[in-house]
Amino acid sequence: MALHVIIPARYGSSRFPGKPLVNINGRPMIQHVMDRAGRAAGVASVTVATDDQRIAQAVEAFGGRAVMTDSNLRSGSDRAAAAARLLRVPPADLVVNVQGDQPLLPPEVISLTAQPLLDDATLGMSTPVTPITRPEEIGDPNHVKAVLDAHGDALYFSRAAVPHCRDGGPCQHLKHLGVYIFRAAFLELFSQLPSGRLEEIEKLEQLRALEHNQRIRCVVVPHDSPEVDRPEDAQRVAQILIEAGQDW
Repeated sequence: MALHVIIPARYGSSRFPGKPLVNINGRPMIQHVMDRAGRAAGVASVTVATDDQRIAQAVEAFGGRAVMTDSNLRSGSDRAAAAARLLRVPPADLVVNVQGDQPLLPPEVISLTAQPLLDDATLGMSTPVTPITRPEEIGDPNHVKAVLDAHGDALYFSRAAVPHCRDGGPCQHLKHLGVYIFRAAFLELFSQLPSGRLEEIEKLEQLRALEHNQRIRCVVVPHDSPEVDRPEDAQRVAQILIEAGQDW
């Protein structure tokens, strides 16, 4: 069962226009994301799904593959579904939707998150979460929090600080990382579901699956993956790479 990484990348962003092409230590961010994702075990292909020729041309300039998709798609997962159709991904294969703002994504996150789908043919979707260690992220709506049931399936995702620690005691918050792994047949189903009410309120595409009574297996991973939401985040990532002794 092959893994096909698809990285949705739009040029437009209210907070950070042109974000996929921001220069991080001499290379566009989208190249960092493609390189990291391509190192994961079992990955057969890595493709950028975009709606902008500037991104497609930048990807092709460094030897990557890009496909053009409709600019009016509802979410990154819908863009990944459109690309999977163009690429003719077999229904039983896995589509790995890696958000394009994950330039430090550890490849192991993909491998760990794919495992439940390899083990359980009844699962259609999985996603990684990690314990929050930076207190400032708990109340930050840019960092999505996840609440799980006793079996590791998602109960809810929110930009709010959930669960609420009413008595002020120890309370572990889990942060959602920007990776979704779908069985290709389930991704096609997901793309045909109506948008959910909570999905629209929170602007979180994964809530569509929960609102339509579909399971999402959450895999708790020991890795964080700092996202780039603002220009200062790109500067932080660049510094992390330098401190780790990597030129890019």
